[in-house]
Amino acid sequence: MSPSQPIDSNSRPAASRRSFLQSASAAVAGTFCWGGSSAFTAASYGRIMGANEQLRGAVIGVNGQGKSHIGSIHQHLVALCDCDSAVLDNTINEFEKKHERRLDAVSDFRELVQRPDIDFVTIATPNHTHALIAITAVTAGKDVYVEKPVSHNVWEGRQIVNAARQHGRIVQTGTQSRSSVALQTAKRFVDEGGLGKLLFAVGTCYKPRKAIGKRDQPLVIPETVNYDLWCGPAEMRDLYRPRLHYDWHWDFNTGNGDMGNQGIHQMDIARWFVGHRHISPRVLSIGGRLGYEDAGDTPNTQTVIHAYEQAPIIFETRGLPKGKEFQDNRWGSSMDNYLGSQIGVIVFYEGGRLVIPSYHQAIAYDNDGQVVQDFNQGGNHFANFLAAIEKRDANALHADILEGHVSSALCHTGAMSHQLGKAASVEEVLAAAAGDERFLDSVQRLMAHLQANQVDTDRTPLILGQELRFDPQSETAIDNPAAQQGLTRQYRAGYEVPAFAQVSTAAAAG
Repeated sequence: MSPSQPIDSNSRPAASRRSFLQSASAAVAGTFCWGGSSAFTAASYGRIMGANEQLRGAVIGVNGQGKSHIGSIHQHLVALCDCDSAVLDNTINEFEKKHERRLDAVSDFRELVQRPDIDFVTIATPNHTHALIAITAVTAGKDVYVEKPVSHNVWEGRQIVNAARQHGRIVQTGTQSRSSVALQTAKRFVDEGGLGKLLFAVGTCYKPRKAIGKRDQPLVIPETVNYDLWCGPAEMRDLYRPRLHYDWHWDFNTGNGDMGNQGIHQMDIARWFVGHRHISPRVLSIGGRLGYEDAGDTPNTQTVIHAYEQAPIIFETRGLPKGKEFQDNRWGSSMDNYLGSQIGVIVFYEGGRLVIPSYHQAIAYDNDGQVVQDFNQGGNHFANFLAAIEKRDANALHADILEGHVSSALCHTGAMSHQLGKAASVEEVLAAAAGDERFLDSVQRLMAHLQANQVDTDRTPLILGQELRFDPQSETAIDNPAAQQGLTRQYRAGYEVPAFAQVSTAAAAG
């Protein structure tokens, strides 16, 4: 059956044959783990009383990117899940109005994944909950599509990979560029020598990010939000920002800054094209949260080098506009552009460069700046996920969880360098970058960017990150206890991310 075949809204939905055979007996018993009320309503119980091959899924986290998930796989959905009841109810009502079919509303992901009428879940919750939800779903026998970054730290990302291998589940990462026909074709072109020898890559995340504000008193969490469940593995603390939703990205307790938000897409593309299969052996960050003061603690201006011996990756994040004069209503339309890349990747070769300015385009230039070839065609990432489920073949995925883990980990180690760093003078920063002319060029362009925005680096100095070294195979820090500790986090009781032994398979080897 085609992955895109819709559920017949005029007939009673039935579980897939696989789901039915595996868990019908559990449903009859009405069992549920981790406490709480029964996961099955009368409507949902009816869905297991038959068998066909239609894949049935649910979206966990429906405020933001979750809406995109719903739009992409609406014909397969039987339930939605969110710990904000106002968001959940509104989305359920919107779905019914648009599709003339009412989905079940579930507030707790732990209940949702126990349902036998659900074959897969997609996860679009805040970053700090991705790993726990994905692993809980995997161990409950579900296939998973998890948004980027797949994890909040390096260790828990590896645990998702291990859990997926151990339980034989299909787990796709939400880096949809991997399904782009244009990028796949461009990758073959450069791998076959279309631009000569590979040199290095630069990722650019130049995306407008204004100040989020700062409160004198803690934010009052809406009564519609189960804040304990929302915090999950993260520290449950008072918030001094005006908004709960979305701005969690700029708080290291729950988010990963823009390098781990928008930038993870470009980090993944860069790593894909240079071909590295493990985390980098050395990483250094230079940057800070500059140009304004607010409740955020993640960098809005940063350059990071992943110093692979062959083909380093340099990653640049900028949230400020081109210059101070644009810090008005022109902020969003006046971001920097580096060699044709604003939110994109430039891969450098001896014979030219490949500019990847979007998820569906790649342009090859020779050393004279002339276009050699323009690749332009999108793809369907969810269709790839559903097709892999039907085949029961993780190798059919364009963005298997291992790919998502390694790319996410590069964002995390870059952030770790920043967090372990200290304020430094311009002279100290330039001296630290001087050992690599490509990185020095990136840092000098960052300095020019700050000057254009009239940022006084004496009053608010840059953070010179700590140079971190890792064993790429074991994903452990070398001679640095603080960095080793930073690879994971302290988990709140009841929301611990479980550990899994690594499975030695070709798929898991990386």
